Amino acid sequence: MKIALAGNPNSGKTTLFNALTGKIEHVGNWAGVTIEKKEGAVKKALNRSDRTVTIVDLPGAYSMSPYTSEESITRDFVKNEKPDVIINIVDATNLSRSLFFTTQLLNLDIPVVIALNKSDMTKKKKNSIEVEQLSKLLCCPVVETISIKEDNNGLQKLIATAIIVDGKSQAAPYKGEVENLTDVKSVEKSDVARFAFIKELVAKVEMKSVKSNAQTGQDALDRFVANKWLGIPIFAAVMWGVFSLSQTHVGPFFADLLVGWIDGFYGLVEGAMGSDISPVLSSLLLDGIIGGVGAVVGFLPLIMVLFFLLALLEDCGYMARVALVMDRYFKKVGLSGKSIIPMVIGTGCAIPGVMATRTIKNERQRRTTAMLTPFMPCGAKLPVIALFAGVFFNDAAWVGTTMYFLAIAIIIAGAFIIVHITGEKNARSFFIMELPEYRMPSFKRAAVSMMSRAKAFIIKAGTIILLCNAAVQLMQTFNWQFKVVAEGAESSSILASIASPFAFLLIPLGFGVWQLAAAAITGFIAKENVVGTLAVVYSITNFIDTEELALVAGGSDVAAVMRLTSAAALSYLVFNLFTPPCFAAIGAMNAEMENKKWLWAGIGFQFGMGYVISFLTYQIGTLITTGKFGQGFIYGFIAVALMIAYVTSLVIKGNKKAVMKLNLSVKVT
Repeated sequence: MKIALAGNPNSGKTTLFNALTGKIEHVGNWAGVTIEKKEGAVKKALNRSDRTVTIVDLPGAYSMSPYTSEESITRDFVKNEKPDVIINIVDATNLSRSLFFTTQLLNLDIPVVIALNKSDMTKKKKNSIEVEQLSKLLCCPVVETISIKEDNNGLQKLIATAIIVDGKSQAAPYKGEVENLTDVKSVEKSDVARFAFIKELVAKVEMKSVKSNAQTGQDALDRFVANKWLGIPIFAAVMWGVFSLSQTHVGPFFADLLVGWIDGFYGLVEGAMGSDISPVLSSLLLDGIIGGVGAVVGFLPLIMVLFFLLALLEDCGYMARVALVMDRYFKKVGLSGKSIIPMVIGTGCAIPGVMATRTIKNERQRRTTAMLTPFMPCGAKLPVIALFAGVFFNDAAWVGTTMYFLAIAIIIAGAFIIVHITGEKNARSFFIMELPEYRMPSFKRAAVSMMSRAKAFIIKAGTIILLCNAAVQLMQTFNWQFKVVAEGAESSSILASIASPFAFLLIPLGFGVWQLAAAAITGFIAKENVVGTLAVVYSITNFIDTEELALVAGGSDVAAVMRLTSAAALSYLVFNLFTPPCFAAIGAMNAEMENKKWLWAGIGFQFGMGYVISFLTYQIGTLITTGKFGQGFIYGFIAVALMIAYVTSLVIKGNKKAVMKLNLSVKVT
């Protein structure tokens, strides 16, 4: 038996899917979180029948007449796949708006069961809905549900009801009015009839104790949190607090415990191998695998604390306000208001963030957003931020916060450039997003979200990163004649010979050595590899030992081994964060852009942007700290000037194109 979950965005649909199936799908307070349909079997505890019940989570939709791509997925699945039953999730706190989609579903030849979700929030507001009367008027079963609670949540009754109605026909209350539509006037009449029916129905079944036009405490809070002037400073303060807790206070405490276990395991393996084992095998196992992977995994507690705090912010409804605040700035540079959603999702992982761009209808805006979304620091980049913040800046919270706001600034500047290159700067976009009510965040849901991301991080560390670090160790051990290089002569290794040409190009950025170049290269496979590769090439077994790093900022043993100034360290961090993402994210960009020219232009733009920002960071930072420019300034300046000149020429061409389009439209008018 197959059941489809269909409902408006932000109705609790994906939360209900997780509760029914036990899966952990991302839940967000905005449309477009569910980009494609997702399937899962109903938990045995909720299914008392002998039938296998599969639940399909469909993207949020307001209508069966699709306006966005996610609505098309929902319509096509319902009409073509013919599920046995549709569970329509209706937001009990916004009954009148939700029922428009319901009336359309009831006109299909598929049994419908209504899940009246968030019924607990309705009761908190001292409102009431006559469930039996609603069921009678709609001619379908209605079950009250609370998807975020485990006990007395109505989910078992919901599944039992869906199984019962399977195969039974249902009659819509005004089906004759919406059949055989042939022209626009008929459709308009039908929609008018729908709204009139819904208005009359809601008046009969819903009783509110509070006037809808009265200002609430939540409205008053939004006047500050979502204010166009105060919103950004508040967001900056919140992000600083998040990074302060994760990088300086709570995270390092748990990191010390984990590092102790990793060191213990390292010593245990080293003792078990003895002295008779081959030095090459010993180095591969201890330094390449345990040391390299351990260096990455050692940052896991810091990342978990960060993800936990971000999940709390999202669950309480704050992140939706951030999207609203940023919308006005994104529109000014030619992006869609919906562009903020992929970028917020991209803070967890760039891949689903890029995939979320398919909800943007305008082709140029969709491709631009797919190109710019990877600039947001994702979970894979957090170990790199944590490493350099800890080693060179004494775990300062401003480092991580600055990287997030620098990413936003780069995205806005990039969008401004791209919209002028394409000559579509006059394109208009509209962004409608429901703001969820503020609520006390669930520590359990935040913990589940944190653990799911930690699991993905560990799996990547045990597969891609392990193999990559092993390969790096082998390439550093042997030369091209496959002879073991002498200790201290690693510059003659395979790895050094591959990375050295790239290192020459990185001299103006402050890190023109083959070890750092090699780490940056492996970062394109997975950004966590930057930390692992640095551990391998510098033979550092512990990056985050607080005793080792508690000397002075920039003066620790690790910093001394890397031989980077604070300006060069910040430049290296910027370069790894704002050059192209991992290969998997580039593959997602290719799928969403659907155009090779845009893909290669996007990769080139990301390389150029990362190089320019890194060059400015190092050279200006060196000028401030030493009174003179850094090494390689002249030819780095020439390279950056050529990039800027090329982009400027494209902007000029784009502006001419825009003028021609404007003149043509005037003539046609």
